[in-house]
Amino acid sequence: MQTIGFEKHDHGACIHDTLAKAEASCADTGLRLTAVRRRALEILLAEHRALGAYDLLAVLAEEGLGSQPPVAYRALDFLVKAGFAHKIEALNAYIACAHLGADHTPAFLICRSCRSVAEADTAPAQGRLGDAARDAGFKIEHTVVEAQGLCPACQEIAP
Repeated sequence: MQTIGFEKHDHGACIHDTLAKAEASCADTGLRLTAVRRRALEILLAEHRALGAYDLLAVLAEEGLGSQPPVAYRALDFLVKAGFAHKIEALNAYIACAHLGADHTPAFLICRSCRSVAEADTAPAQGRLGDAARDAGFKIEHTVVEAQGLCPACQEIAP
């Protein structure tokens, strides 16, 4: 699975394909992708960077989809639980899942300058972390890997 986030790509197709996968997933699992939830996912997909709940709420309010914080938080909670978005703990913000529908363990590469986020797939049970867990008799069930630095574009303009 490739790292997705910093490279140039067909952004329109990216949004369209991911929304189609989300709609199909909801149809298969009986989840409801309401207008607010769908629009929240579209906003996250359009940005390709981490957005806080209040950033999302500002857009939803401007479009008449709700102006109270619970509107954004409920939509984001649904998107995360459904696997359509991820919470970036270091930023207290959210991004759309770049590998929607795939069974994966993401690692996030976060640009400290522009807040763009690339999503890479990892295998935490492999490598040093897996070795340390096995040595301790520990079974890894969930990890969150977040690395902060500069994306390629910000590296070009950094002194």
